[in-house]
Amino acid sequence: MHYLRAMWMLPAVLCVLAPNAPAADRPIHVGTGTEGQLVVDGKVVFPIGFTTGPPTGAKAPNGKNAFAELAKNGFVFFQWLSRQIPWGPGPQAEVDALLQEANQNGIKIAISLPYALTTIPPGDEQKTAQLESVVRRYRDNPAMFLWKGADEPQWGKIPVTKLKVYYDTVHRLDPNHPVWITQAPRNTAEDLVPYVPYYDVGAIDIYPVSYPPGSSNGSANRNLSAVGDYTLRMKQVDDDKNKGLMMTLQICFSGVAKPGKTLRYPTFPEERYMSYQAIIDGARALLYFGGGLEPCLSDQDRPYGWNWHFYQRVLEPLLEEFRPQSPLYPALVAPNASLPVHVSGGSGLEFTVREAGSYIYLLAAKREGETAQFTFSGLPQGIADGEVLFESPRHVKPQEGKFTDWFGPYDVHVYRFHRR
Repeated sequence: MHYLRAMWMLPAVLCVLAPNAPAADRPIHVGTGTEGQLVVDGKVVFPIGFTTGPPTGAKAPNGKNAFAELAKNGFVFFQWLSRQIPWGPGPQAEVDALLQEANQNGIKIAISLPYALTTIPPGDEQKTAQLESVVRRYRDNPAMFLWKGADEPQWGKIPVTKLKVYYDTVHRLDPNHPVWITQAPRNTAEDLVPYVPYYDVGAIDIYPVSYPPGSSNGSANRNLSAVGDYTLRMKQVDDDKNKGLMMTLQICFSGVAKPGKTLRYPTFPEERYMSYQAIIDGARALLYFGGGLEPCLSDQDRPYGWNWHFYQRVLEPLLEEFRPQSPLYPALVAPNASLPVHVSGGSGLEFTVREAGSYIYLLAAKREGETAQFTFSGLPQGIADGEVLFESPRHVKPQEGKFTDWFGPYDVHVYRFHRR
């Protein structure tokens, strides 16, 4: 039996958290599992995040509250960004309003404080006291989810000693909400190791869809599959350390929105591939960046303050596959299976196997390259049929634990087999 350990070694039960329940009158307890899962009040969730979400008080194009419209995607959170202005009455009022509306609409919030409060030099009593005040103000709010640490600290050459005060202060005052750090896609695993003691949830932001391709990526791989490379890197760094693993993926970013750059968004197949590749390679939460970037908003979206055109065209149909109502969701919160499944054929195929209830799930995605047939083997004997989810009415027919299927570049297939 696979066991999850909530943060600080509290036991957790592997089951699905009912999303969008009415706001509680107490804080949630957020922990992490042994395979990077996020565990909320003892139950595994698959969080979907947005940086940033729509403004408070905003409507979606269908007239509904914007927060409520995005909350239908399951366990949803928004990251609040400080924009690096000093903490004071203005940012405090902004966070207060955000948390209030989040509580009313089933959304959680990750708070990203200014640089001055996330990188406090040891011995700075004034900044430490200010941070303590902020943590005490929000730690008991039911919408509170994560504390965001310094952004991309390795690439920004922030000494690890400057992260210690923030991490220790949050943990000392708030036993319910972990510290999350996102690193840039410009590093080696060895570069990241020193930062491991100062976060509980690790992530890398990787946005390969641009002209030229992969212009923000620091590795030699400028293809979409760099998402998987960096997911595996973060997994390697966090392995056996009971850290949550999240990947930050692209809606829009400065590398396609600054003057002189060509605006470009991921297509549905590209976003779907990047999301599934991250999941296959170990991500247990996904965050989509750039929905609120003003240079990326069309004339139709600008009055709403958020990129609803991209959401409706690309993200919404993708996130339908990840919602708790989806036939795939039990696999998203399940541990990796120990079944001896192997693949042969061409190159560049990645997959993961999960078991939930009476079903076996096989998630597979192919990197760039030639279209090829692949043969999967090692399924339990007696399984003679498998549904290919989201490709209805397509099925595969295993024989003696084997089946063969085609994959083109960036193809994703999700198989579900009923163990009778």
